[in-house]
Amino acid sequence: METTDRYRAPALDKGLDILELLADEAEGLTRGEIVKAMGRNPSEIYRMLERLVARGYVSRHMGDRFALSMKLFVLATRIPYWRRLVTRAQPLMDAYARDLQQSCHLVIPEGGFMVVIAQASPIGTWEFRVKVGAQLPVLTSASGQTLMAFQQIDGLDEKLALWGVAGQLQAACAVQAAGEAVRAQGYREAPSAQLIGVQDLSVPILAHDGQAVGVLTSAYIARPTPTIIPPIEAARARLCEVARDISLSGGTRLTQAASDSN
Repeated sequence: METTDRYRAPALDKGLDILELLADEAEGLTRGEIVKAMGRNPSEIYRMLERLVARGYVSRHMGDRFALSMKLFVLATRIPYWRRLVTRAQPLMDAYARDLQQSCHLVIPEGGFMVVIAQASPIGTWEFRVKVGAQLPVLTSASGQTLMAFQQIDGLDEKLALWGVAGQLQAACAVQAAGEAVRAQGYREAPSAQLIGVQDLSVPILAHDGQAVGVLTSAYIARPTPTIIPPIEAARARLCEVARDISLSGGTRLTQAASDSN
């Protein structure tokens, strides 16, 4: 917790601390474990837990354990511009995963990260996927670098602040400048920085002004027997087609809705 916050709301901070703690505990925690982890007075935790349970954010699990309910997830899915984008993108992404036998994921910048808001996996024995809700670095991930390649320098500092990465204008400008080839060809293709043997294909979701508001990425994985899956050239062409369809249907509205909500 930041101690230099201008405005303090201790009770709210306490409740948020509990939610963030429980988010990493699949089996939940007992009240005593929560008290120990947070270093708080037991009576403080008792009152806060009871309110979180009463409001539906936390549920009692296995008798004496507390775990997150689905309420935060439900609230997140009610964000209009996310929902419209995902509704349009998901069937297109599912078709890509099925036909090309490769996974793909859709990300948008939010809260200092590139956040995965939709994902599609092939039907088969093996798959590689990035889970929905995963947070990727804005300036160093394949998706983030693709996003930056399709930004204008003018107004970039304000946009970075909106995305939650204020103070990184110089680094962002360097990434944007290095993306000239990506802009020219309309996509980014490079070996994954996280996994050996994976080739990242990333295509921007463009708004009406030609700037990226999101990115569609596929982690292309080759097989020992290449005839059983389409080649990377086919995956690249199809991914560009899917991103273009998403951009035409959702990109502009996403930008407008995001602006209206801020």
